Amino acid sequence: MKVGILSGKGGTGKTTVSASLAAVVPSCQYIDCDVEEPNGAIFLKPELKEKSPVKVLVPEIDMTKCNFCGLCAKACQFNAIAVVKDKVLVFPEICHHCGACKIACPNDAILEVERTIGVVEANEDGTFLQGKLDVGEPISIPIINELKKHIKEDRFVILDCPPGASCAVVNSIEGCDYCVLIAEPTPFGLHDIKIAVQLVKNMGIPFGVVLNKASNDNRSIHHFCQSEGIEILMAIPFSKEIAEGYSKGILPVEINDLWNEKFKKLYEKIEGGAHK
Repeated sequence: MKVGILSGKGGTGKTTVSASLAAVVPSCQYIDCDVEEPNGAIFLKPELKEKSPVKVLVPEIDMTKCNFCGLCAKACQFNAIAVVKDKVLVFPEICHHCGACKIACPNDAILEVERTIGVVEANEDGTFLQGKLDVGEPISIPIINELKKHIKEDRFVILDCPPGASCAVVNSIEGCDYCVLIAEPTPFGLHDIKIAVQLVKNMGIPFGVVLNKASNDNRSIHHFCQSEGIEILMAIPFSKEIAEGYSKGILPVEINDLWNEKFKKLYEKIEGGAHK
């Protein structure tokens, strides 16, 4: 079973929930798809022994064959190629590795060469994986794709997704059996959880909501979920104890047995929700 943990915005507690689930579910696999800022390892403390670079193909011009027709630049939807007088400029940092330029070239003047954009790291048995996008690189999807190649289909798999509702999030949750949406009771939190809800509905993935930093002073998420018929799987209170533990790399399930039991019940609800 594959479960995506996501939210409409950053800082809501995706890693708190996903890492806590990983800590209480025996023999699960945890995959940190937030490749721009992976931090699950801070809490789960795996020994990362395996490391492999992630490479993409980018164009390189064979100037002995190029006649400066400009068809490659017209084919590129991302302005990664520019043809000027007697010169072709390639901007590999914004290339989306689609190969359209190579197909469009009538003179076979475009080669594709490998370029490293990041790395995938794993522990020895592959139950913990994380991706790291190199600083300055704009496109994370190839690293997420590489991470998902290592999914263990016979396990409960937790995918800690990037924040927001971008292409990287869509790519992360594609193929998931269930999604857990993390929300916080703020105006921004309400706005962004609505976007996340629409995303998973459009993708046809069953889902529920975990409310983090819950407070009786603001029940906007409760009202929204009630109006939409969305199940709130768990409410985590606004807690100084949890915040202090988090700042030290300690998960709620490590603070006391109460949270351990609550996250086990969350796991049971997720399994039940995915099989409805």
